[in-house]
Amino acid sequence: MSDSIWLAIGLVLIVEGLGPLLAPNGWRNMVAQLSQQPDNDLRRIGGCLVVAGSVIAYFFA
Repeated sequence: MSDSIWLAIGLVLIVEGLGPLLAPNGWRNMVAQLSQQPDNDLRRIGGCLVVAGSVIAYFFA
């Protein structure tokens, strides 16, 4: 893998780790609420995140 991929993975891990680090109770509540959502809603959220990430990567690559 290129260095850019490893940098991107590292940045994702940093951003993902901020929630449980800074606000563990709020993060736990958010995860509990997400686990109660229907599959179609979770797919829609995931699709939006993928599209947003792709657009950002396209503009900054």
